[in-house]
Amino acid sequence: MTPSLDELVAWLGRWSAGRGPMYLLLAARVRQLIDEGLLPPGAPLPPDRRLATALSVGRTTVVAAYDTLRQEGRLVRRQGSGTRVAPTALTPPGPRPPETSNPMFLHLLEPSDGVILLSCAAPPSPPALVAESYARIVLPTDDLGYHPAGLPVLRAAVARRYRARGVPTEPGQILVTTGAQQGIGLLTRLLVAPGDAVLVEAPSYPGALDLFREAAAVPTPVAVGPDGLDVAAAVEVMERRRPALAYVVPHLHNPTGTVLPPLLGRRLVEAAEAYGVPLVEDEVLSELRFDDPAGPDASAGAVPPLSSYGREVIGVGSLSKCVWGGLRTGWVRGPAPLIARLARLKALHDLGSDVPGQLVAARLLDSFEPLLRARVAELRAGHDLLRAELARRLPSWECPPAAGGQTLWVRLPYGDGVSFAQIALRHGVAVLPGSTMDALGGSGRMLRLHFLLAPDTLTEAVRRLAAAWAEYRPGVASGPGTALHAIAV
Repeated sequence: MTPSLDELVAWLGRWSAGRGPMYLLLAARVRQLIDEGLLPPGAPLPPDRRLATALSVGRTTVVAAYDTLRQEGRLVRRQGSGTRVAPTALTPPGPRPPETSNPMFLHLLEPSDGVILLSCAAPPSPPALVAESYARIVLPTDDLGYHPAGLPVLRAAVARRYRARGVPTEPGQILVTTGAQQGIGLLTRLLVAPGDAVLVEAPSYPGALDLFREAAAVPTPVAVGPDGLDVAAAVEVMERRRPALAYVVPHLHNPTGTVLPPLLGRRLVEAAEAYGVPLVEDEVLSELRFDDPAGPDASAGAVPPLSSYGREVIGVGSLSKCVWGGLRTGWVRGPAPLIARLARLKALHDLGSDVPGQLVAARLLDSFEPLLRARVAELRAGHDLLRAELARRLPSWECPPAAGGQTLWVRLPYGDGVSFAQIALRHGVAVLPGSTMDALGGSGRMLRLHFLLAPDTLTEAVRRLAAAWAEYRPGVASGPGTALHAIAV
């Protein structure tokens, strides 16, 4: 497989977050990609100038890195035919399965190096209640521990949560998953075949886009505007293409933060049912509204889930954003026959999710409102602080307020998010470019920034972003090829 320029830049990851000459840091990461087989023998590499511009470095940095690898025998450079991986380079045997080039995931695989991660939006640490709940659980003494559909106590707790939100639900309509990501993955494996159309929003959650591409599906994007998904366009796609699946984030959309009005949500559900399109609603962020977080019910201001408009809507949720990503507890809610099929598929892959974690999740859901109110209050404070710091240090950036959730959708006044992200990395902060989330190929000037970190860390992150922006010159490679690189921590 020959990677695109964007994929190569994503695979390079935080290549510049180290000490030493920049060309050696770049050569080391390209060497690693060759040795791992991501760059197979004969694969062409981008021309010097194109890669230099994409990485926001001087052309001499790329030339020196390529020459270093040529001297090692890993690259071949010929006038007129460009630069390629050497034919003798080692590569793992057998066909390579698709691997993610998503910066959001790749940053999680990097070692801790002083970079402030604004690229992966998740609570940085668990609330104290999580540890307390683990200390109080009692493991069953007469149970094998394999529950592909989920522990009955947790399925019942999730079903009660849906009923409290106005959606009649029985435990048999709940499948417990290892996070929402697994839930989306199982639905994709069950419902989508290679070549099938999948309706997605543009932009959208990049983890879902990765799963659809892995399934060799054809993403069919519909734009998201100020009022959320363009429902009229989505209905037209359903009628014309009859996609195998429609994936939407209607409430506190990831990444734009928009909320789909209830009337449009009802129309979307009716269209999906009329055209026989399975409609998957990502609900992971839906309860993190900023409306009245101190009230008696933190979800009182929430827009009803799409499943309240139709029995066939498939909901995907988790505790990763409301509680902690490390808990790895999610679920799928849908018609009981679909849940039974998903459970059989899940049994094939992992036999069931972690039992202690499920017991903790059930305990947390039984007294969820205080925990949710505290999380929303923290998020609103972080939201206000990040917007204030951006307004103070980067007033030219467009940064509208969010109705909830964990992120801001920021527009740069010029340039593009991918090349700016490279400069930001060299100033010690990782951001998620908008183009990585947009199957339409748009959102080039957008960045997704989360506000989950401690106040002093958020303030420092914006200081680093401002320093990077002062250095940024779009379309112009910058930085000396042999400069020493260090990150101020």
